Amino acid sequence: MKKILVPIDFSEHSEYALEVAAQLARTYDAEIVALHMMGLSEAVLTKDDSQEVLEAMYYMKLAEKRFNDFMGKDYLKDVKVDTIVQNYKVFTEIHAVAKEHEADLIVMGSHGSSGLREVFVGSNTEKVVRTSEVPVLVIKHRIMNLEIDKMVFACDFSLDYVPAFQKAKALAEMFDSKFELLYINTPERFKRTSEMQERAFKFLAHAEGNSMDLYDEINYFCDTTIEDGIFTFSNAYGADAILIPTHGRRGLAHFFTGSIGEELVNHSNIPVITFKI
Repeated sequence: MKKILVPIDFSEHSEYALEVAAQLARTYDAEIVALHMMGLSEAVLTKDDSQEVLEAMYYMKLAEKRFNDFMGKDYLKDVKVDTIVQNYKVFTEIHAVAKEHEADLIVMGSHGSSGLREVFVGSNTEKVVRTSEVPVLVIKHRIMNLEIDKMVFACDFSLDYVPAFQKAKALAEMFDSKFELLYINTPERFKRTSEMQERAFKFLAHAEGNSMDLYDEINYFCDTTIEDGIFTFSNAYGADAILIPTHGRRGLAHFFTGSIGEELVNHSNIPVITFKI
């Protein structure tokens, strides 16, 4: 890992993300690219009126000063940081920034106070998740000492998830983490054991490489919803991160269906890493 992109909006949740990024940067000798999106109207920036131009310049300077003050955290000492203040207004533009700077990971904070669906769907985080080809690590709480020794990759073994699986597996190898595959069997999408095993076999065979080595260690877990199953298993297993594939067009709404175990999700401190297909 060489570069970590962190969007900053001065909220406490973006500071949680920045602190986690600093820990990762130290561990992997990586550089942080901190991005603040100003979101000024193009009308303000392009007006000929001198007063409007002066106002725009004032707000830009003010944002730069606030950004520099925000970046003066003790935990950033001895960490290489490249700061960017741009007039981006749409969070989908973060993908372009990540690509331009060759970022290996995007770390974002999210309040996500009403369950996993609300962590993403309709939020700025979800917009990044939907568009970014770079994995996105979502942080909901402050994590003082980040250790990612155990990862859980949850999917239904559809073949279109293979690219996400390959990226997740590579990330786990980079983190030197134990990599667990998880299939949630629900009443709504119930499958017999033989059906799940056949589906998993085809999936891993399609993924190639040494993926088939994981076949005998797949976790088949039953629960009322996919969300409940993922978090119940991950908490019991002691996972340090949950890895989830997502379709670019529809975000996580395509993967998660049914009711949401809000109480469980709200009390889960497990970071989520998403991989766009």
